Amino acid sequence: MNVLALEDPSMLTRASAVAGAGALGVGSLMVAAFDPSKAHFFPVCPLLALTGIACPGCGLTRAFHALFHGDIVTALDFNLLVPVWAVAFAWTFVSLLLFGFRKKGLPMWPTDPRFVYGFFAVLLVFGVLRNIPAWPLTILYP
Repeated sequence: MNVLALEDPSMLTRASAVAGAGALGVGSLMVAAFDPSKAHFFPVCPLLALTGIACPGCGLTRAFHALFHGDIVTALDFNLLVPVWAVAFAWTFVSLLLFGFRKKGLPMWPTDPRFVYGFFAVLLVFGVLRNIPAWPLTILYP
């Protein structure tokens, strides 16, 4: 192995991108292999545990487990935004792999400020709505 190649910032950046994609892949395999409702090594949402208030991400681990097993209705029941998160994670995974192996990832429209502000607005509205204890909004609670 060439020692100078390790000092090349682009090589280090590309290796970091592949490592990030690997971490996403291993995390996904863990969620697919172990049921978060039964395996107790998955983290619990601290906001939900301390206050009973569900954050916009509550239920995502169980939702992805259900999604990986083909149970779309249950996945949507755990977190209605799971399709949005699935696209974001898949986009990031593919972009990191492409960047790592060919030095060019996917276009990064998710980093556009308009998208980021819009996404955070959706998360805020979803987070508020899912905590209102009135039917039919109680369906959104994980």
